[in-house]
Amino acid sequence: MDRVWTVDFWFDPSCPLTRNTARWLLEASDRRPITITWRVMSLSVLNEGRDDDPEGDPDGYLWIPARICAAVQHEHGHDALGRFYRALWSAAENGDGDWIGGFAEALAAAGLPPELAAAGEGTDYDGVLRASHEEGTSLVGEGTGTPVTAVTAPDGGRTAFFGPVVHEVPTGPSAADLWDGALLIAGVPGFRELKT
Repeated sequence: MDRVWTVDFWFDPSCPLTRNTARWLLEASDRRPITITWRVMSLSVLNEGRDDDPEGDPDGYLWIPARICAAVQHEHGHDALGRFYRALWSAAENGDGDWIGGFAEALAAAGLPPELAAAGEGTDYDGVLRASHEEGTSLVGEGTGTPVTAVTAPDGGRTAFFGPVVHEVPTGPSAADLWDGALLIAGVPGFRELKT
């Protein structure tokens, strides 16, 4: 029996390309012995202090879902965060929209208290959010984005990388091929980045 690979997956909940990567990772976990630990990061934190606004978010709306995720991660753990993340995108993935759905509804669908949605409007979990974000980005260095994927091999060796960013979700054997290829490339000493 294959030994299990452990993936720590840092995501900003508002990023649709990151959601594609998460869906690929879930698909790959059906074909490879992978366990996933869901962790929050934030494009708002990442872009603080910049003169430009790469996300087009002048009102700071993207803080809201990230703060709710930080509250879920802190209060209910990483598995609960994964459930919330899937529920948050369920409407878009079912063709009922092109972005994340209602926060209270997604919390309830994930078996979590809907009242946690209020965390998005305050700063109570900003310390948790920043600490989780820093933990992920520190693994890959400056200039990263979302997601950050850190893989621990069965022998304890660990590698981390930005992405992979996918515009379409690989499924079936293609999901397994991307998993195998990402590990092969990221495992090369000195590897930094690959883009199309």
